[in-house]
Amino acid sequence: MSLQSLNKKYGCNVPLLLMNSFNTHDDTQKIVEKYSNSNIEIHTFNQSQYPRIVTEDFLPLPSKGKSGKDGWYPPGHGDVFPSLNNSGKLDILLAQGKEYVFVANSDNLGAIVDIKILNHLINNQNEYCMEVTPKTLADVKGGTLISYEGRVQLLEIAQVPDEHVNEFKSIEKFKIFNTNNLWVNLKAIKRLVEAEALKMEIIPNPKEVDGVKVLQLETAAGAAIRFFDKAIGINVPRSRFLPVKATSDLLLVQSDLYTLVDGFVIRNPSRANPANPSIELGPEFKKVANFLARFKSIPSIVELDSLKVSGDVWFGSGITLKGKVTIIAKPGVKLEIPDGDVLENKDVNGPEDL
Repeated sequence: MSLQSLNKKYGCNVPLLLMNSFNTHDDTQKIVEKYSNSNIEIHTFNQSQYPRIVTEDFLPLPSKGKSGKDGWYPPGHGDVFPSLNNSGKLDILLAQGKEYVFVANSDNLGAIVDIKILNHLINNQNEYCMEVTPKTLADVKGGTLISYEGRVQLLEIAQVPDEHVNEFKSIEKFKIFNTNNLWVNLKAIKRLVEAEALKMEIIPNPKEVDGVKVLQLETAAGAAIRFFDKAIGINVPRSRFLPVKATSDLLLVQSDLYTLVDGFVIRNPSRANPANPSIELGPEFKKVANFLARFKSIPSIVELDSLKVSGDVWFGSGITLKGKVTIIAKPGVKLEIPDGDVLENKDVNGPEDL
């Protein structure tokens, strides 16, 4: 549930903490200011910034005259634990008597506080819990839990040798993946950070800045699982993993497939298929502003199986999409789907198909 309804129901004060990088700090502050009159305590803190490494000679990029933002990078979400400590936020929470932090990616709209999980962790003294969910073909790249050297560990696709990548992606062999919803004991974070014991596997992320090949060395918060006592994975329903990473995800959550009830994102019960429709939008829809401009209103997709759109396509209002729909505008052709249209199991290649 949302923090507002959680705090109201239990008469408590659960704060919201937002970890930013130097890239997202300013934008986040503007949004947080809008909530200055709300009864939720909001803290923001920045994670570390590291210098990008030039691949050719392993020297830091800022030492080569790149003194602006381009010379630096945020080292992945594994940095959340030292950053909580370095920012002073960890000590504030401990001083307030808080015991656990629920960590989730900000784009996961399904990540809400579940009291049942928290009760289980307290009763069993689990210092760390990772929420996992059954893998579908859409999640083949997600990290998974393995048992290695007697401890639960996270295995990410970036750590898998090329010849084993297909095996890693198999949904028969690895049936679950990490949602990155994590529950972690605050005292345990303090203990491990101060002892410098969180030595997570480094994931190299190659990039290019103005034609220069650079390396970013990153860590993942899920990889910390092996350092905590009585760490567990919990298999949760798919509804707790609803990430919005692209405009195709935005289409799903803005449509009639979902509604917002008391801060919960609830899926429309009238959809029979347990899986969400697969949606592929062309590059014309990639940026949010362009995406929003091309839809007068978001179509009804409760009975949609798949949608593929490419080219200069514009949607009117009150459109309904059902079954398998493909809309492909030929180069140089502007294709407008009229208001109130119903497209069911249809291939649209031009105005004549409407």
